[in-house]
Amino acid sequence: MRYSKLFLPTLKEVPSEAEIISHKLMLRAGMIRRLASGLYSYLPLGLKALRKVETIVREEMFRAGAQEVLLPMVQPRELWEESGRWQKYGKELLRFKDRHEHDFCLGPTHEEVITDLVRREVRSYRDLPLNLFQIQTKFRDEIRPRFGLMRGREFVMKDAYSFDVDEEALDRQYWNMFEAYCRIFERCGLDFKAVKADTGAIGGHESHEFMVIADTGEDEIASCTVCKWAANIELAEVKSGSDSGDEGEAFDEIKKVNTPGVKQVEDVSEFLKVPLHKIVKSLVLETDKKDVVVAMVRGDHELNEVKMKKVLGCDELTLAKEATVERVTGAPIGFAGPVGLREKVILIADNSIKSLRNFVVGANEKDAHLLNVNWDRDIKDVSFSDIRNITEADPCPECGSTIEIRRGIEVGHVFKLGTKYSEAMGATFLDKDGKERPIVMGCYGIGVSRTVQAAIEQNHDELGIVFPEPIAPFDLIVTVVNVKDEELRASGENIYKAALSKGIDCLFDDRDMRPGVKFKDAELIGIPVRITVGKRLKEDGSVEVFHRKTRQVELIPMEKLEDVLNSLKYSS
Repeated sequence: MRYSKLFLPTLKEVPSEAEIISHKLMLRAGMIRRLASGLYSYLPLGLKALRKVETIVREEMFRAGAQEVLLPMVQPRELWEESGRWQKYGKELLRFKDRHEHDFCLGPTHEEVITDLVRREVRSYRDLPLNLFQIQTKFRDEIRPRFGLMRGREFVMKDAYSFDVDEEALDRQYWNMFEAYCRIFERCGLDFKAVKADTGAIGGHESHEFMVIADTGEDEIASCTVCKWAANIELAEVKSGSDSGDEGEAFDEIKKVNTPGVKQVEDVSEFLKVPLHKIVKSLVLETDKKDVVVAMVRGDHELNEVKMKKVLGCDELTLAKEATVERVTGAPIGFAGPVGLREKVILIADNSIKSLRNFVVGANEKDAHLLNVNWDRDIKDVSFSDIRNITEADPCPECGSTIEIRRGIEVGHVFKLGTKYSEAMGATFLDKDGKERPIVMGCYGIGVSRTVQAAIEQNHDELGIVFPEPIAPFDLIVTVVNVKDEELRASGENIYKAALSKGIDCLFDDRDMRPGVKFKDAELIGIPVRITVGKRLKEDGSVEVFHRKTRQVELIPMEKLEDVLNSLKYSS
């Protein structure tokens, strides 16, 4: 492609809409443009990178034995009512009526549609196993779209669905897909981790997320520094056992103290001269079952909402409204505690505070806290469970070694769905004995457009994008310093044509612009290799070969340039 003909509107200034570096760079590099909130158009450079990822995904899915289909984006209400998700999915599901007043939605995912397709065609165990996938546009009406393609409303996704006769067969499919995903992200040139994860709105009973490691990632992931254990912070199990060191401490007399205007746990700690781990935070919560819950964690720990939902068996969990807090505790928000509540509620405390003695809680009274509170004596009917986020002070739950917590961007997710959808929608098969049984399903998604942006979030410098070679829009850019110089231009043309003849995806910068502008644009768009045709060609017959990632510059004689092109051919 000739740069002079390429639709590539780069920007010098950072657009005001961009919040994170990858979003800024994609806009500045002319890869995408915003149409409306959470909706983006792909320009040629962005689309080429997207297609590179799609190619890798397709090749590995085919290698894993999956077959490609294409399903409708518009889905009828009836299917979603069969699965029970028409109301349960929430406002992210964009619902609308057609001219006949029939209800439809824009597909955020395709479990219902694929289950409907398979239940119509599969009759016998002989038709299984089956693994079908598609690469298609999805739509989720995010409440606050942000970060460009990372949290957009419309996005490109690869979703695959497996169908098996039993859990053992599903297990084989699941780990087959797991390995395929590892190959996909390795081939994309990404630093990633596969971590245990929550199944979320999709459902199912086991899942793993594939996270691209990036400091600005939305998710926190915990991983062992010794063994292979890794988990999303939402699901990371905290190894049970006492960590307070208070077991032998005698009970002191409970005492109320004034703490005027002191609400935040750090302020309470400073005001009372009590360490954070001796303060118990009490959070008043409400569930979709209308239960009121007081959850208790150490002052230096954070409540884990996902774990809490599982303990309570609820789908929704929110901080209680101010009126509820005052009704239950008799105090404004900030002074809640488990002692002397005005009505019976569910009391759940984290395992890490089970052995605490003489700790501090809110007094259920404005501007007051209680000292020397103890279990059994002062607080009864409490259940203990793992309801907090793991920290780097906790040991690995599998081997006991040190863990580290890093941030990551979710780009893939695999689920064991089991019979969640097949039972609800009547997707069955006849086994060897002629008995009708529900099909056992798995679900496997990759955010294709998100993967492109995640790669940029992980691979950039102060000058622009540093594309991993496998998904770079172009493998090579040939830059002629002065296109008005016939000798330089002709040499650039020859290199460009030679690259194309070898199957190298090459961009030829034939623009009549200052060299500095060309170099800055090349740095910004992040093509892995740049060959510069300039004055060195006339001086000693060589050209510069610049490697974007390492910033290494080589002077290569023209007669040896074919070796450079051959190396690009084999890596592209």
